[in-house]
Amino acid sequence: MLTIENLYKSYGEKILFRDITCTISENERIGVIGVNGTGKSTFLKVIAGVDSAEKGTIHHPKDYHIEYLAQEPELDPNLTVIEQIYYGEASIMKLMRAYEEALLQLQKDPEKVEAQNYLMKMQQKMDEEDTWEANTTAKTVLTKLGITDFDRKVSELSGGQQKRVAIAKALIQPADLLIMDEPTNHLDNETVEWLEKYLQTYKGSLLLVTHDRYFLDRVTNKIYELDKGNLYIYEGNYQVFLEKKAERDELEASSELKHQNTLRRELAWLKRGAKARSTKQKARIDRIHDMKEKTFDTKKQNLEFQVGSARLGKKVIELINISKTFDGKTLIDDFSHLIVPGDRIGIIGPNGSGKSTLLHIMAERIEADKGKMDIGETVKIGYYTQGDEELNGELRIIDYIKEVAEVIYTKDGQVITAEQMLERFLFSRSEQYTYIRKLSGGEKRRLYLLKVLMTEPNVLFLDEPTNDLDTQTLGVLEEYLDQFPGVVITVSHDRYFLDRVVDHLLVFKGEGRIDHFYGNYSEFLEMQEAEKSIKANIEKTKETPRPKKQKRKLSYKDQKEWEQIEDQIMELETKIEELQSGIAEAGSDAEKVQELFKEQQEVEGKLEAKMERWEELSLMVEELGNG
Repeated sequence: MLTIENLYKSYGEKILFRDITCTISENERIGVIGVNGTGKSTFLKVIAGVDSAEKGTIHHPKDYHIEYLAQEPELDPNLTVIEQIYYGEASIMKLMRAYEEALLQLQKDPEKVEAQNYLMKMQQKMDEEDTWEANTTAKTVLTKLGITDFDRKVSELSGGQQKRVAIAKALIQPADLLIMDEPTNHLDNETVEWLEKYLQTYKGSLLLVTHDRYFLDRVTNKIYELDKGNLYIYEGNYQVFLEKKAERDELEASSELKHQNTLRRELAWLKRGAKARSTKQKARIDRIHDMKEKTFDTKKQNLEFQVGSARLGKKVIELINISKTFDGKTLIDDFSHLIVPGDRIGIIGPNGSGKSTLLHIMAERIEADKGKMDIGETVKIGYYTQGDEELNGELRIIDYIKEVAEVIYTKDGQVITAEQMLERFLFSRSEQYTYIRKLSGGEKRRLYLLKVLMTEPNVLFLDEPTNDLDTQTLGVLEEYLDQFPGVVITVSHDRYFLDRVVDHLLVFKGEGRIDHFYGNYSEFLEMQEAEKSIKANIEKTKETPRPKKQKRKLSYKDQKEWEQIEDQIMELETKIEELQSGIAEAGSDAEKVQELFKEQQEVEGKLEAKMERWEELSLMVEELGNG
């Protein structure tokens, strides 16, 4: 068990932790949430020992080991991947380092007797210490994270690959407590899903910060909420937290109402001008002053307004036979698509497959190698992308936003000021005069997002908008997009965000191929699982030899069926072609597409059954002919 008592830390005038006390027990899975800037990452660093608090203590047993994965991990560029993985002073790590070194020596000089003997010695030690499973696990974790070249130098890896190596390094270290700060950032959807399943069986305790709400829901069994210096603890996963948080907000509102009623009565007493000046009456006056100072956190963010944007005509963007290659790798090959008003499109696929490249082409930031693009005259693009703008730290928050607009107008003509929009995006009036240099990384991203929205675009491009944004801000953004009258196109690996925002997916499949799926991300996963199941059944059928059938005469019913079955198969094939044409003609009408697609699946099922029956009947006919 790790115990934290009366932890206090401030950042300038801002109090991050106000005498926080909590414990982390064996096998707990704790998710830390809170608005950006509340000190989540600092909380992790203090527990990990890479930062310190002004007051408070952290107690744990002497042999208690904490493993910490930073949001931006630092690796030794001179080490190979495998050397970086097997770092640390734990005996099992030292032994695996020695074994890998013995393997490397033998590879360099296979005939050298000393190298052969050294490897045999290390193999014997691996046997004695029962280390083979850990060695296999380490390499499996690396492979699952997309790292297969174990002897490659860290300096030769991309930023995303280095993050994956850092995750693998953290996962395989023997630890009582694994601390992870935004582990899902910059990972593609498949890798996030693998990590989620791996952590569900992790042997130690977990303490993590993540914006991925599905990840929180499936991995954690306790939530720590940091809010204005206080720590609130909820037993259960993210779904339970949302329920309990709503109850706490209702209780807070009820307490505020009771407080206001009491204060009103007390103030009425004061106004009547009580003449007594006894100690008792003075105490009552002091109490009234204290009550007036007491604050309640019951202010709710309200985005129930029709968001304004520049008028968008019928013509948005048409891509015609677009192709793009980088460093000899085809990212987009002969891709055509018509974007229409009201589209909500998610772009998914492995890292490096070309998702952001497609956005850049549509935003005219880069040119396609082939093909052309037609953009409507009324299109006004707002583009939120990673690291797109360096914010001027010497500006105040309010001045930065007012550089774009002092006010925006809603669809029904209401005026919303820059101050009001900042409040809706979780910057209170008092915070709006803070200098940007004092903001956390997440707060800067939230401010930059608001600036993009304040330009009143009618087509929004969002490139990984969920990275570095907290769950509360994502909720605000999702509410905003619900009201947004224009087109939304987003690259994202956040499954919750995709389910909430989009109804059409562009799926990068590799080698330039981009498939369409009409539905949200969870529906896409269900379809993939169904396809895997069908393929597995087909393979199983192929492997299982068909038992020889006994010769028998065709019955009258079988004979009639045999005479009609080929015509029936042709009719079903024609029906499938008609449905496929209907899907293509339906375009962006998602409801119509889903209806036709469902019917197509039913007809394909009937066709498959007919084909199996045709095969069975043809064998019977053949046997009778041979007989």
